[in-house]
Amino acid sequence: MSLRWPNCLNVRDLGGLSTSDGCRIRAGALIRSDNLTRLTEAGVQAMRDASVSRIIDVRTPPECEGDRSPFAADPVYRNMPLYNADDRYDPTQSIDQQYVAMLDLHPELFAAAVGAIADAPIGGVVVHCHAGKDRAGNVVALALRLAGVPADSVAADYAVLDDRMRDHFDAQLVLINDPTERSQLAESFTARPETMLVALRHLDDRYGGVEPYLRHGGLNDNQVNALRARLIERRT
Repeated sequence: MSLRWPNCLNVRDLGGLSTSDGCRIRAGALIRSDNLTRLTEAGVQAMRDASVSRIIDVRTPPECEGDRSPFAADPVYRNMPLYNADDRYDPTQSIDQQYVAMLDLHPELFAAAVGAIADAPIGGVVVHCHAGKDRAGNVVALALRLAGVPADSVAADYAVLDDRMRDHFDAQLVLINDPTERSQLAESFTARPETMLVALRHLDDRYGGVEPYLRHGGLNDNQVNALRARLIERRT
């Protein structure tokens, strides 16, 4: 469900997604977002009104320093980047390939981010990056799969972008004159269900699934159980 937190462009409550055993994700428990630095005072208040107990900002430290979160000094805030400054980046890779490379490179960072969802105090958890699509999208996808949401549903939800975010992407592409650079940027702006399915299938093939992948990264039994208890609403 899309949320209106002025002036964020891509905020979604993951509540209501069905799990494979007939349950659903609890409303307000997990929210994905684009950069919270876009928030107006009204947006900051809207987020506080949502009873958020933890914000997980997966941007890099230089991003956070140059574009400081309005919650940076708040106890609810955690900066948990998913890659290091010296990690290799290949702009010629497809977004599918970039996701696979990112997941393989740092399972410990993804496990830590998912663990921070599990360990959060009572209340909602917001996971965000810059656009709320790639880095935040992968962390959210891992959490949803661990909670039992089928891969097809996770991929379909990943592909949902607010029209305001699409307009923002289009406006950025217009500014790029070099056709190669524009093509690479256009690829990075895509949100195809198949992209997420490729990443999830890779985790199945290489690690035996999302849970073994996260355990390989350091997620423990208590965190697995806590995440499921936090996210899953049993039907009555």
